Amino acid sequence: MIAKASLPMYDWPEIRAATDEFWREFSEHAGISGALLHGEQHDHLWRDPAMVFSQTCGYPFTHEFSGQLKYIATPHYDCEGCVGAEYSSFVFARNGHFKISVPAINSMDSMSGMLALKLVLQNLGAPLITGSHVASLKAVQSGLADVCAVDAVVVELARLHRPYLLEGLVQIGQSPLVPGLPFVTRAGDVSILREALRKTFADPALAKARELMRLTGYSILSAEAYDVIPQLERAITS
Repeated sequence: MIAKASLPMYDWPEIRAATDEFWREFSEHAGISGALLHGEQHDHLWRDPAMVFSQTCGYPFTHEFSGQLKYIATPHYDCEGCVGAEYSSFVFARNGHFKISVPAINSMDSMSGMLALKLVLQNLGAPLITGSHVASLKAVQSGLADVCAVDAVVVELARLHRPYLLEGLVQIGQSPLVPGLPFVTRAGDVSILREALRKTFADPALAKARELMRLTGYSILSAEAYDVIPQLERAITS
């Protein structure tokens, strides 16, 4: 099988070699071939019926793609703001800047950048849509926006690899924990992919790659686990 696969959520160049190594091992165990795709519009692949493996945000998983993407598992990350299969977002403003009006949001279908911010701060102005968490941080630093919410894993990657992204910013809040970004498939066999995941996480030769990706394990959550996301959204809009 020629795979169409991506890991777009945390696909930073600084850890890409580790990400590709993780994929090579995983795809071998799963009996699929093809390189991991980088740089493509992530939601395009989620719509592709040939997509074998990817990672999506919990918001599109429970909204636009509800019932279309098959759930595989939820990875665990060794990051502040992550607990087991759950994660949160940190809310940042400029240090010494007390006006909280214009939010920077990576996209309107983002749990970590959009809904997380609404769960911490209400009555914000019209958002500046930036396209990424990194761009949201830069928008707040530059004064184009006043506040943003950023995925805990992205914050950890910034601290390790691009600390300048956090300079001049202060954390003013943290969103509630919700299930993390799930591994999903359209074309793949979930049972085969889960077994490949088990072998990949058990392989001691991949310990360094997993460490660089901040991966520590994974959980297979119940079918209802992600319902908390639309429930939280309804709670603040009702």
